[in-house]
Amino acid sequence: MANGILKGKKGIIFGALNDKSIAWQVSLKAHAEGAEFVLTNAPIAMRMGEINNLAATCGNAQIIPCDVSKDEDMQNLVTKSMEILGGKIDFVLHSVGMSMNIRKGKSYTELDYKFMHDTLDISAISFHRLMKTLYNDDAMKNEGSILALTYIAAQRVFPDYSEMADAKSLLESITRSFGYHFGKRNKVRVNTISQSPTVTTAGSGVKGFGTFVDYAEALSPLGNANAEECADYVISMFSDYTKKVTMQNLFHDGGFSFTGFSEDVFNVGK
Repeated sequence: MANGILKGKKGIIFGALNDKSIAWQVSLKAHAEGAEFVLTNAPIAMRMGEINNLAATCGNAQIIPCDVSKDEDMQNLVTKSMEILGGKIDFVLHSVGMSMNIRKGKSYTELDYKFMHDTLDISAISFHRLMKTLYNDDAMKNEGSILALTYIAAQRVFPDYSEMADAKSLLESITRSFGYHFGKRNKVRVNTISQSPTVTTAGSGVKGFGTFVDYAEALSPLGNANAEECADYVISMFSDYTKKVTMQNLFHDGGFSFTGFSEDVFNVGK
């Protein structure tokens, strides 16, 4: 049940591809809670997805294409978003990640460095690019909220997650560093949410993903958090109830991150 906790708030949501996307579920819930926002994704992803249907469902939200690796695209997104929304931004969700090495099946010990550079740029450095643009344009309202989605591979080794683990580590570091500056100047909070393995278009491309989802479900005392539950958490972080939470990596994984052992794990696959 919606409670209107985002009523009057305005934002930008990256990464909604289809109804399996966390960003898609965040968009639906933000709309239900009274927010107005702009949707954005890479031009190629927009052609592959169903974002027009989402926009129509969310009060005919405007869509702005953005290649997050390009400064000019990021600038255009922020400028046009402020024009469309009629002023400064209350919240931003960065739900962006891509690895050509994973797509091409390259192991971590045999990475293509051009691909790796693109992975780091799109999946992590783009978050700095986004915040730099928002910061320089003074585009965020005081006490606003900026979030990015991450994964526990930033802290633990999951061999088939490849250099995306390095990208998530960099993403979390950028969150802390830029979070300090945004907090000092505008009381804007910057955080990452470390989500359970979630059956999305991007996640499903990782080798052995289905087996690991089952493993995480068995190990986590509360079970895996799904995309809709993650969206609920994101909405709470956009709301005024979390004004003093910043520079944090917030685990939303049913307790997986702090569980060392569970007998249930031995039954996976049986």
